[in-house]
Order: sequence, then structure tokens, then C-alpha cells
Amino acid sequence: MNFVQVATWACLECATLYAMAHIAQLLARGRTYSCEFFPPKNEAGWLSLGRTIAELEPLHPDFVSVTYGAGGSTRTRTADLVSWVRRQTPIAPMAHMTCTGHTRAEVRAMLTDYQAEGVENILALGGDPPAHGEPAPEGDYRFSAELVDDLRSFGGFSIGVAAHPELHPRSPDRDSDRHHLAAKLRAADFAITQFFFDIDHYVAMVDDLAALGVTKPIVAGIMPISNLGQVTRMAHMSGAEVPDWVVKAMSKAGDDLDAAERIGIELATELCARLIEAGAPGLHFYTLNRSSATREIFRNLGLNDRLRES
Repeated sequence: MNFVQVATWACLECATLYAMAHIAQLLARGRTYSCEFFPPKNEAGWLSLGRTIAELEPLHPDFVSVTYGAGGSTRTRTADLVSWVRRQTPIAPMAHMTCTGHTRAEVRAMLTDYQAEGVENILALGGDPPAHGEPAPEGDYRFSAELVDDLRSFGGFSIGVAAHPELHPRSPDRDSDRHHLAAKLRAADFAITQFFFDIDHYVAMVDDLAALGVTKPIVAGIMPISNLGQVTRMAHMSGAEVPDWVVKAMSKAGDDLDAAERIGIELATELCARLIEAGAPGLHFYTLNRSSATREIFRNLGLNDRLRES
């Protein structure tokens, strides 16, 4: 699938606007605003994502990230989407890369391809095993920290890692979780959190890391709710909790999907405003390949006319 052929807003001149940008450098300039997409499975999905990116591009996101399927299941589609963003938009792309089931030779090959394409940002993740209970292929990595080390040795990339404000689902306790995250961040440049709804979890995590001598930027992940059941399932997988007050607020919508989206946007806007007030270095929106909620939150925060810093 050639994304350029199906994206309705593709513009060949966009490539000339692209400025090489390490996310670490963007964060050093000031607060960033960014979005996450996943690679679609079919042509209709690519067309829809093309429209979404077209609708978000006027907001001048500082970067966008592209997810990587369990066990490397979207490896080619992830690379295709990252390459398209790099070539056809002025937005800096960041490729997710997981180490589960991968050899070091495979990782080096992917990094070589990304470097040749001019991609400069990688989010290093442990990753999930393949879907449907299938065993993961043999790999050389046990933890994402090992992938971070290999990325650092390869050179040329700004490296991000994942952070879990409410602890990683496989962490035995808070102390070991924070020490593990601190070790990853010492080798990486920044972190992006899993989504959360209670700012106290984020603030506590930042304070815990500072106490361990780690003060690198931790970008807050934001998930505007439109479907409570879907977000609850996603939260359970990532070790997050959907608080009772969020459930109660969303339940007011009943079966009215538009009302549910409006409430979800209101909750996300309030969280973003509090995070900005608390000094969060960045906000990263989990878009689920849709633009409406993110655009509305930007309007609510007064960011609609935000200009890219030169």
C-alpha cells in the first residue's frame, strides 16, 4: 500500500518544509504537543488516517508517533507510515520499536533503514507477545532497557521510553518500578507516559524519579474518552485505572455517543490544563486515528493558533 497514493491531502512540496528535529531538542525549546497514530490495516483506514493528519497538521504538532504491533506484526506498515510522514509532511515522526521476539541483527537492519530515510526519533518499548496466544519468536532481548542501550550504541537517534504513572502492570512494587524506569531514563532522552486520568499519579512519578536523581522530560499521555468500555479495557492492559469519578461522569451520557465524546473532551481538557499548570514538558494525544477530540481540546486550551517555533 502506497500511502501517498491514497492520502487525499498529499503535497509533494511538503517534503521541502521538513526540518530535521530530534524530539530531545524540541523538548529543550519548550513544551511540545504531539499525537499518536497506528498503521491502518486496509485502504479505507489509510484514507481515513490521511484525512485525520490533514485535519491535525494546521495545529502544528511538534511530532507524531507511530505504533508497532505485538510481536512486530505491523513492522512493514509502521515503517511505511513513518516514511510517509517524514517525506510528505513538515512533522517530525517517531517510530515505535519493540524488542520482543527480535534479534539484534533485525533491530540493526530497521535502524539502518530508518536512518537512511532521515527518521531521527525512536520510542523503545518492550512490546507484547503476538496476539491470540501465539508464542513469540526467539529474540535477543529481555527488557526494553537493552534496546535503549543498542539504540544509543548505534547513534543518531533521539530515544524515548515508556513510563507508567500507575506502575508497569508487571512491576512487583512501586520501588522496583521507579528504579527500573530511572535506569531506562538515564540512558534515554525522554519518556512518554501511558494515559492516565488522575494528575496525582503523574506528579508522584515525576517526584519519585527526581528523588532518584532523574529529571529528564516526561511527556504526559492523554486519552480523550469516547467509549468507556474500550478505554477501560486498554487501561487494564497498561496498568492504569479508570477512576470512579470518571465512570460516573461518563455514565451521564447514557447511550448518547455525542454526549459521551463531549464529556470525554471536557475531562481531557481539564487534565491538560492542570498538567500545563504543573509544568508538564509535553502533552501527547492518543488519537485512535481520529482528529475531532484533539482539535477540540486544542481549542479549549487556546492552542488553536499556536505557531511552530522557528
